[in-house]
Amino acid sequence: MARAFANLSFTPAVLTIQKQQGSADGYAQFLEPEADAGNEIGPQEAEFIATMDGFFQATISENGWPYVQFRGGPKGFLKVVDEKTIAYADFRGNRQYLSAGNLSENDRVSLILVDYPNRRRLKIWGKARLIQIDENAGFVKKLQMPGYRGLPERAVTITIEAMDWNCPQHIPQRMTREEFEPYLEPMRAELEHLRAENKKLKSKNGSDS
Repeated sequence: MARAFANLSFTPAVLTIQKQQGSADGYAQFLEPEADAGNEIGPQEAEFIATMDGFFQATISENGWPYVQFRGGPKGFLKVVDEKTIAYADFRGNRQYLSAGNLSENDRVSLILVDYPNRRRLKIWGKARLIQIDENAGFVKKLQMPGYRGLPERAVTITIEAMDWNCPQHIPQRMTREEFEPYLEPMRAELEHLRAENKKLKSKNGSDS
């Protein structure tokens, strides 16, 4: 756990409940000045982010309600700009513009990135900025993925305030068809081998009769 995450998330109300539940002393070390800040992207985080084909994003509406949305795209569409910034092309969806509207009034955003096969999860808190195409068309174009049919309407950049790697204890292990393919190929090969063997046996039995 990182100090930036603890400073941002451990509000007085959270600290009160931690104390009531007996976990406050264990977490106190992460609030110390010498604790790792954990608010910059390192090689591990950059590699992890580059593998993502989707993430969960939370924004806050003008009336105080959170809105959580799944943002999907081709693997690598969430890009690392520098050690403090990530960005993605905001592709056209159902045109409700809930996230865009929320971010236009409140720039605070939270992301959860999940690697289900390896049961890893990275939480990111930051401040987002919407960049319209007519404002910086070149930057939006850089975020587009070759061959992807999604139409970008704007770019979203996120300046990172805190990050935290989550405990894998309750993350279910799931795989997409693409991720499961390496496991299926040996099974297919074995099945084809058995089919060929079976065909040979049938042919031999037929000739013996």
